[in-house]
Amino acid sequence: MDKIIYKVVKKLHILIVMVAILSFTVAGAAGTLVSYGATDSPDTSEEDQELAEWPVDVSINAPNAILMDYSTGTVLYEKNSNEQHYPASITKIMTALVAIENSSLDEMVTFSKEAVYSTEGSSIARDVGEEMTMEQCLYGMLLESANECAYAIGEHVAGSEEAFVQMMNEKASELGCVNTHFNNTNGLPDEEHYTTAYDMALISRAAYDNETFRVICGTGHYEIAPTNKHSDVTYLRNHHSMLYPLKTDKYLYDGCTGGKTGYTTVANSTLVTYAQRNSMTLICVIMNADSPDHYTDTATLFDWGFENFRVWNISENETKFSDPQESFFDTDAEVFETDESMISIDESAEVILPVNGDFSGTKGQMIHDEETGESYMQYTYGDKIVGKAALTMENLAAKTFDMPSDRAAASSDVSNESNRPIEIPLTMVLIGIVVAAGVVVLIVVIVYISRNFYIIRHKFETHRAAGSSNVMSRRELRRMKKEQRRERKRLKKW
Repeated sequence: MDKIIYKVVKKLHILIVMVAILSFTVAGAAGTLVSYGATDSPDTSEEDQELAEWPVDVSINAPNAILMDYSTGTVLYEKNSNEQHYPASITKIMTALVAIENSSLDEMVTFSKEAVYSTEGSSIARDVGEEMTMEQCLYGMLLESANECAYAIGEHVAGSEEAFVQMMNEKASELGCVNTHFNNTNGLPDEEHYTTAYDMALISRAAYDNETFRVICGTGHYEIAPTNKHSDVTYLRNHHSMLYPLKTDKYLYDGCTGGKTGYTTVANSTLVTYAQRNSMTLICVIMNADSPDHYTDTATLFDWGFENFRVWNISENETKFSDPQESFFDTDAEVFETDESMISIDESAEVILPVNGDFSGTKGQMIHDEETGESYMQYTYGDKIVGKAALTMENLAAKTFDMPSDRAAASSDVSNESNRPIEIPLTMVLIGIVVAAGVVVLIVVIVYISRNFYIIRHKFETHRAAGSSNVMSRRELRRMKKEQRRERKRLKKW
């Protein structure tokens, strides 16, 4: 009997563990974002909605170019954007980004002999031992493209230019650049120093995220106060002709917010430019161009981009989310549009679409990155990724869920009170799961006993009979011993 009970308990233990795992899995679905889904506006879908075509009607002379939306990172136009070329001085965008992230603007930079004499080309004529703040060096590098400033910045931040270049390559890899390798801080010709228009757009976008970089690259002129080696003020002028009329104003572009020029005989003209109109910021990269195509092609692409695309704020247009398994969330659950939402979406996130397109034509997918722990909605328009928005889970302990049956019942009533959805706390859901598990266990026990009743009774009676037989045998043995003792006493008397 003990063995039978042990087997029953063992089977129940396994069942309870399985039910518990199932319960916590269901509960975890309410508190952990691990699922994928799609979003569509009412009565529309990708299959039955005709999407506005992605614009392609633009032509430029430069052999390598790209136009990217800053907010979303969406490529609006590209021409041989993955071909490797010498970047020339647009390299200094990466130098500035790494330096800003690893130093303070008020740090004093001392120009070494190597910084002064091992560079050539663009310069602001610094002397060995001259001291300037990091901020002044950055202005000298980005406005006047001073090569000795770039070298001195790298030495100051990393101890040597070689070590700083390694930091630049690591940053490029971090940003997703796969066709880039830097070998100096200033962009002077080197066979091991190359990049692509696409990789340069990734770098330029990351740099523009930094407020310090935005301010410096968008400055038209700047003054460096007298230093320990120069008693006069050093005047700096931005070389980007679309931003500041250094030599001519014919390339000035309405909405240009900054950028960086580059030129060597082997790299030809290179140019990175930022421009903003109607709350949309675009990044244009031109490489290996003949002058003045780098300016005219940039203007052509900007005009085309601003005329043919527009941005949509995601949080203002996204109202629904559905879980593909339809297990925990209802397909019509309103997640983003109410104050009671358990998920908050980045209010600044945007998608970029053709000017004739509509947000309802996008398809959204909820993605959870296991490595970073980040969750976000990624949107596509046709076969193009057009933007994403970070998601944040709210405090689920205080949240309730509008169940499908509740909404159905509420819609059948005419009073305001009855039209309110019944709110079921998460704790009640968990209690229901536990109660259901207990009922399942009880049913299993009853079914097992009913199916094996006669076997259990037979084994029990057999065990009891065997026990009784053993008892009778012991009693008989004691009786016999007692008779033997009596017989021995009787014989002694005789």
